[in-house]
Amino acid sequence: MKRPTRHARLKRFAADIYAHTPFIGMVLLLVVGWLLFSGGLFLAERGAAGTSIDSYGKALYWGIAAFSTAGIADTPVSGGAMIIGGIWIVLGSMLFFGAIVATVTSYFMRPMQSPHKKIIETIEYNLEQLEELTIEELDLLKETVDTLIVHVEKLKKKRERNRPAD
Repeated sequence: MKRPTRHARLKRFAADIYAHTPFIGMVLLLVVGWLLFSGGLFLAERGAAGTSIDSYGKALYWGIAAFSTAGIADTPVSGGAMIIGGIWIVLGSMLFFGAIVATVTSYFMRPMQSPHKKIIETIEYNLEQLEELTIEELDLLKETVDTLIVHVEKLKKKRERNRPAD
């Protein structure tokens, strides 16, 4: 059995992120918010005297610069645009940094879920990846499953002994 390539491992990592973290939903929400708030800002700034945000493209750039806290976003000049921009800065920053923190936290905290779910998910995950596992990984999986079976049998016997007679 061949060793998984770097591409295969990266693909498996991306699939794991997609399946077990809120990353995709958060990014989608961020992009939709960015497009909507940039449009609102452009409409609010359109025709305002002294504005540097005179196109939708510049409003899109402003939206990225504002929520990423780069400090390079121009200040809107109209009151409505300032309100829209302020709301976007707060929401966009929360979504942007929230997506990063939630994804990293979900990914690394996943093994700390309840033990029975961890065991089942680990077995299911490895079964899905059997084609890509090395001989050493397959041997480790077999040893783990054998140990699990022995442990389950012991638990069954213990529960049967402790079960009250009907």
